[in-house]
Amino acid sequence: MATSKIVTTEDLSAQVDTLKSDIAGLTKIIGDLTKTKGEQVADGVRAQANSAREAGEAQLAELQKHARSGAESAEEYVRNNPATALGIAAGIGVLVGLITARR
Repeated sequence: MATSKIVTTEDLSAQVDTLKSDIAGLTKIIGDLTKTKGEQVADGVRAQANSAREAGEAQLAELQKHARSGAESAEEYVRNNPATALGIAAGIGVLVGLITARR
């Protein structure tokens, strides 16, 4: 014997209300997950940007150190060998003069 159940409009209305409630809950959960994931991505990007900035600052400091060292070496060479430095400067001046005079 099969029992048949008659579904009334009130039953259908209650089921529709339950579905609406469930969909609203799922929408909120998905929104929260998306927001959390977005915040995680933003944090990751910020961390990578900070790391790149720190690496760039370290390289800049190293280049400045090498530039200072080179300038000090050149200055020391000129002080120790003024005649040679004067000859080199004069030779460079002549070369630049010849190159610009031909144009």
